[in-house]
Amino acid sequence: MSKKVFIEGAISPEFIADSIAKHQGKHTIGAHNIFLGQVRADIHAENVVKAIEYTAYEEMANEALTAVREKAFAEFDLVCMHIYHSLSVVKAGEICLFVFVSAGHRTQVYEATEAIVNWIKTDVPIFGKEIFENEDFIWKQNK
Repeated sequence: MSKKVFIEGAISPEFIADSIAKHQGKHTIGAHNIFLGQVRADIHAENVVKAIEYTAYEEMANEALTAVREKAFAEFDLVCMHIYHSLSVVKAGEICLFVFVSAGHRTQVYEATEAIVNWIKTDVPIFGKEIFENEDFIWKQNK
């Protein structure tokens, strides 16, 4: 069964807070770690990024995210893991990626979160078009 990963537009603080609250009843969890990716107002050749428009071939991206999920559970002793990524336009200052990792102890969540975010950046076909204040754009390169 595939999990819902993609969210239209920015990921709201309320969505993040609700996700955290839903885990309070899981008493085998001793640690959570959260990574929030935020759109930056980068400057390229004097052009300021006002937003990023995210697109994905969702079927292929979901397959890659399932592989990330399976790899994370195989390599780390996790209780829960959630990944949410924006599609469409996300303005500078808004959240576009939310990774929420839970385990019995803190060491696993720190290591797993870093690995998961890196795997998303390198292995998942999600594309970002940086839109400048003057409406020009360039395709984002993941780093």
